[in-house]
Parts: sequence; structure tokens; C-alpha cells
Amino acid sequence: MSARFTAVDGTALAYDDLGAPGDPPPVVLVHGHPFDRTMWQPQTTALVAAGYRVIVPDLRGYGESGVVPGRTLLADFADDIAALLDHLGLARAVVGGVSMGGQIAMEFHRSYPGRVAALVLADTSPVAETEDGKAFRNRLADRLLAEGMDGYASEVIDKMLAPYNVTALPDVAAQVLGMMRSTAPEGAAAALRGRAERPDYRESLAGAGVPVLVVVGADDVYTPVAEARVLHGLIPEAELAVVEGAGHLPNLERPAVFNDALTGFLAKRG
Repeated sequence: MSARFTAVDGTALAYDDLGAPGDPPPVVLVHGHPFDRTMWQPQTTALVAAGYRVIVPDLRGYGESGVVPGRTLLADFADDIAALLDHLGLARAVVGGVSMGGQIAMEFHRSYPGRVAALVLADTSPVAETEDGKAFRNRLADRLLAEGMDGYASEVIDKMLAPYNVTALPDVAAQVLGMMRSTAPEGAAAALRGRAERPDYRESLAGAGVPVLVVVGADDVYTPVAEARVLHGLIPEAELAVVEGAGHLPNLERPAVFNDALTGFLAKRG
């Protein structure tokens, strides 16, 4: 069911609530930058078929949610997810995300550890931003506000997807380009500025008392396999799935493999 709710600050946030309530905790999937909740369609279909309730929000500034200019911290996104769970009357959930969405999941775990039944961290990094990284993200925010999303989208498509998949999977490439180009520059810029200020999540993850699945595309250039292995080794009770034939978005590039890893992980949780 597609719906909207109003965050504490009055921002309207869109989400889908799919599947029937049941015994397993619901699964919340958080999209990356600069995408929207439609990127999870292959996963929502598979999870609902497997009997799970799945909740996929559009983050503030993205998709059908309200655009909030300025700076949006990862903590702001995490607070929105907590508010969404409150709105739905849910105490706990499995929380997963890809790239920035994975960092939001880590922030949610750091801020609301009692509300996390398990974590799914795909193609993401727990490390705080470097000074060079902060400068880059703020410059990019300025550029998106000045130029819009088209040029940026064209430049990064062969990093979001493995280059060979841009040609081998034209429908996926078109979907990813479409999400990037339709994102509001103000929302994307605000997230970039907030993400530049993110904390280091390694300490909170090292103390995680919940199961964690780490997923990475074998050919991801943004968060390479080596970094995923370090993340995996940091977390007690973590599992690692390396998806061959994929870059930064394995859930779209190799959805069947990604879904097998995800549903297998969830099935062990009961």
C-alpha cells in the first residue's frame, strides 16, 4: 500500500507498506543517493512472496517525499524512520540499506539499537568522512544546485552499475538514470552536506548484538569488496555475501542472487 505520513517537522514522507503483518519482524529497506524507493522493487516482490511485510520509504528530499533544502544529517533520516515505525505501530524491524541507505541503517542502529531486529548493509562504509571527502561532497552539492542532476547522472552511471552492466542491462541502466535525473537537486544537495558530517559507526557496529548481513557487488568501485570484508570482520554474528557480476547496486544488477542472500539471511532469523 502506497501512503504518506507527516514527520515531526511537517515534511510529508511517502512510503510503501507491502505484504501482510505476521510473526517475523517487518523489513525496512532504505534507498541510496540519489535514488528513491522504487529501487527496491525486485526485493519487495521477493520478500512479500516469502511472507514478509516490507516497508520502503522515500527519504526526505527524494522520490515522492517533500524536498527539504539546506542540510539533512543521517540522524535526520534515521529519526524519520523511527517516526515511520511509530506511525505504523511497530516497535522493531529489520533495517537494511544500500550505500547512503546503509549508512542511514547504521545511524538508526546507533540511535535506536533496541528497535533493530537485524541489519542489512549493502555496498556501504561505516567510516566517518575524510576532510577531502567533506570538501568533495560540499562541492558536489553546490554543483547540483547550479547545474541540476543530468550531467552528474551521466558521469556516474558506470560507477553506480558495473560498466559492463550499463550496456548488458539497458532497462536497469535506464531505471537508475531515471531515478537520478528525477531527484530534486535541493534534496540531493542537502543529503550530501549532511552525509559529509557523518560520524564513524565502527564502534557501535562492533558492539552490535543483532545479526548483520553485509552484501557487496564484486566490482563495486565506490565500496570495494576489500572494504566490505573489513566491515564484515568488525561485526559479531555478521555474514558476507559477494555478488558476482555486479557493481554498486547488486540488488538491481543481480536481483536473484541478492534476493537469495537476503531471504536466506532472514529465514535464519525465524
